[in-house]
Amino acid sequence: MNSVAFLLIAIITLAGALAAAILPRLIHAALSLVVAFVGVAAAFFLLGAEFVGLVQIFVYVGAVAVLIVFTILLTRREVTGERGFNWGGAIVALAVFGGLLWTILKTKSLALPVPQIEPLTVKRIGEALMTNYVWPLQCVGLVLTAALIGALILVMEEK
Repeated sequence: MNSVAFLLIAIITLAGALAAAILPRLIHAALSLVVAFVGVAAAFFLLGAEFVGLVQIFVYVGAVAVLIVFTILLTRREVTGERGFNWGGAIVALAVFGGLLWTILKTKSLALPVPQIEPLTVKRIGEALMTNYVWPLQCVGLVLTAALIGALILVMEEK
């Protein structure tokens, strides 16, 4: 059952990513990117990493993808000509895919036993963020707030 679920999730994720790369309309490409993000989150859920899957949905689908869609809608311009196929991007993508596939196939498998570790829970992540990583967490909050203010300034119309 896990193999079938993984194959289905992989097909949906790859189809969304491919559609995001080749669709000519930006809004359709952005919505296809949302499908790819949801597919990645589903893969995390399948692996048992529920916290990372939820972060993927909240941050990427809930924030980044919505920001991309709103940016496209706010800065929409009429396209004068039809966009052709990007052969350079396709060649680079195929070269990267071939290099990664060659590396994976040439790598010797490791037969090491998996060490037993205690499961990572949301409670442990929260305790670590609020004790050992308070300053980095606050810095990330400040950077995100500054980015939000900058985005608002960029979109405001001058009168």
